[in-house]
Amino acid sequence: MTALEELLATLIARVERLTERLDAALPRPLAAPDWPRAVAWRYRKRGSICQFEPVPSVGAIALGDLKEIDAQKEKVARNTLQFLQGRPANNVLLTGARGTGKSSLIRACLNEWAAQGLRLIEVDKADLPDLPDIMALVAVRPEKFIIYCDDLSFDEGEPGYKALKSALDGSVAAAAPNALIYATSNRRHLLPETMRDNLAARHGENGELHPGEAIEEKVSLSERFGLWASFYPFSQDEYLRIAAQWLAALGASPAQIAAARPEALVWALERGSRSGRVAQQFARDYMGRRASDQPPAAAAPATTQGGPA
Repeated sequence: MTALEELLATLIARVERLTERLDAALPRPLAAPDWPRAVAWRYRKRGSICQFEPVPSVGAIALGDLKEIDAQKEKVARNTLQFLQGRPANNVLLTGARGTGKSSLIRACLNEWAAQGLRLIEVDKADLPDLPDIMALVAVRPEKFIIYCDDLSFDEGEPGYKALKSALDGSVAAAAPNALIYATSNRRHLLPETMRDNLAARHGENGELHPGEAIEEKVSLSERFGLWASFYPFSQDEYLRIAAQWLAALGASPAQIAAARPEALVWALERGSRSGRVAQQFARDYMGRRASDQPPAAAAPATTQGGPA
């Protein structure tokens, strides 16, 4: 091989390596997953690779397990059933106090109707600009999809805000007939509202000419959700009933549940919250401590414990 041929071979090898690097950096079209593999999926974006990751096991919570939120449960379940049956239905925004069952209600709806073709795709806030691609991919499927955004809130200037607005209502493309967006948030309006919004409403040379329109922009996103479900902090009695339900689900006897009431109240006081999540955490701690005080039991046939998960 001559020196020229060796130089050409070296250049060709470098070009091939450079091409491989460029191919890895370029965005790739979103590919459909093996849909029958799971009923719930997570959309993940790592560099230029976008894919759906199956959720191998969805928390086995049922609609009947959710207590003290009957009005919210009826509203969201009715809307989901309308959607599943091909009737008109709305995108849903679930807002309010933390730990009151917003996310659990969506999972319970999935468990209730997964056998009838309901599916769920969880999308992080950072990946909301990809919603049009996700909607286009599921539009050709026979299943009904809930696009799920958990703990949603935005700071000013985030790109996902505009993308979600367009996906809800405003894009020139029609929404996928078999997909709805369900979002949970602790904020009703999803964007922070500050005193500066009011203080800036002046008519000086540098003041905004129509300051009310800036405030309207901040509340317009939540109004594009057709259905709102508001969740409120639980009273002491509601909290104790939820704690009793979780204790019973973990095998507590009625006497143990009654004896646990004072500790449940102290637990909530220390946490500064009376919520379903706090009640569940107390029940796990309480029953775990009781189990550690018991001597090891003889092996017995396996049984299935019912109740909330």
